Amino acid sequence: MGNCADCLKGFFCPPKNTNIRISLPAVCFVWQIAMIVLFGVFIRYDEESDIKLWLQLKRTENISDIDNDFYFRYPSFQDVHVMIFVGFGFLMTFLKRYSFGGVGFNFLIGAFGLQWALLMQGWFHALDPNTGKISIGVEGLINADFCVAGSLIAYGALLGKVSPVQLMVVTLFGVTLFAVEEYIILDLLHCRDAGGSMVIHCFGGYYGLAISWVLYRPKLHQSKRLQGSAYHSDVFAMIGTLFLWMFWPSFNSAITDHGSGQHRTAINTYIALASSVLTTVAISSASEKRGKVDMVHIQNATLAGGVAMGTAAEFMITPYGALIVGFSTGIISTFGYLFLSPFMEKYLKIQDTCGVHNLHAMPGMLGGFIGAIVAAAATEEVYSREGLIETFDFEGEFADRTVGTQGGFQAAGVCVSIAFAVVGGAAVGLILRLPIWGDPADDNCFDDEVYWEVPEDEEGIPPVLEYNNHMIHKHQEISETNFSVEQS
Repeated sequence: MGNCADCLKGFFCPPKNTNIRISLPAVCFVWQIAMIVLFGVFIRYDEESDIKLWLQLKRTENISDIDNDFYFRYPSFQDVHVMIFVGFGFLMTFLKRYSFGGVGFNFLIGAFGLQWALLMQGWFHALDPNTGKISIGVEGLINADFCVAGSLIAYGALLGKVSPVQLMVVTLFGVTLFAVEEYIILDLLHCRDAGGSMVIHCFGGYYGLAISWVLYRPKLHQSKRLQGSAYHSDVFAMIGTLFLWMFWPSFNSAITDHGSGQHRTAINTYIALASSVLTTVAISSASEKRGKVDMVHIQNATLAGGVAMGTAAEFMITPYGALIVGFSTGIISTFGYLFLSPFMEKYLKIQDTCGVHNLHAMPGMLGGFIGAIVAAAATEEVYSREGLIETFDFEGEFADRTVGTQGGFQAAGVCVSIAFAVVGGAAVGLILRLPIWGDPADDNCFDDEVYWEVPEDEEGIPPVLEYNNHMIHKHQEISETNFSVEQS
């Protein structure tokens, strides 16, 4: 019996080998070639990007080039694209020795994920049953970015603890699970979730947390010297925060209906984001004995208002309602960093590097339920009958649905998202435990030197301010003029 146990331990917990010279190139080449083949078989331009079909459409509909959907959607696509690659990427550069991995691996899995997303979402939403082809246009590009955002959020929970090959696997399954849960929530349940509180943030957050729970590292404290930030790494992370904060109204409104819906979504998101900044600063300052503000909170909790407004932003929640949402989620998210993250690591064995539970999972879940309440409270007096039909798409087989029923289905959508995230994440975590992925040892996490060529003048660890840790709140008292310095 003891020999069997030793054999299993030797298989699942062998000495770590981080040499990915064969595995990473093989995965990148093989999967990219697979994308080329699948695109050749399935992907075609839609009628507004194919020259022949567009000319026919112009003659049939008596429209001009300026009516092409590109001119309506591309500005929003541009903003969303910047959020995915610049915003998310730089937000993950707060670790003092993992900036290359934060922004570089975000770039890698984003580029792969959007290709796979075009296929997965196309099979569910844009497959022509007559030709068997998927038509893509600018709105499809936006949806692909949304799809890959779920995997990038999950990466935040795993930052510094997994190999790039593992991240490719996380993205492969993450995009697949996202496409299925999105189809169930948006098409079968007919929920409204333009900004993705449920399908993007709630799913991505709990997906990453479930994987992190399965991959729990009991000796991660051996890399504690690298878990904090340096002054310059916090500045870089704040750049990501500002890009996300500025462009979040575009993110939430990118695929809403033209007209008042898109306009209203941008306004509500804009207001909620502003409100969450003030409450974040207030709670951060109040929680420290000398009233100092923690950069962890400013980098993350200030964005919680945008996450929570993702579902309800296109509804008539009113401007003061949007302020209340931002006010509340800024407080909740900051308290999450102060108390929930340490609790989850100590008692639930969930090591959440970036605190995605506090920025994405929890505000996303709350945003989904807020959307359910606002939908159930909708009235003809506020919306008009035509407005209810347009806002909630009460047409076709859903023409007889009431707002109360819609609210119930909105709440059910949150539950579906969490279920797919937790079950799917646990299954993917078990796959990632196989000893073939080249992940780092417990004493070698959060270090770019494991997977990147690092310039010689950066190979030593310079003295840094050891104060910014997204997982463990600093309870020890810090004097007004002295910091604990970690020597190289």
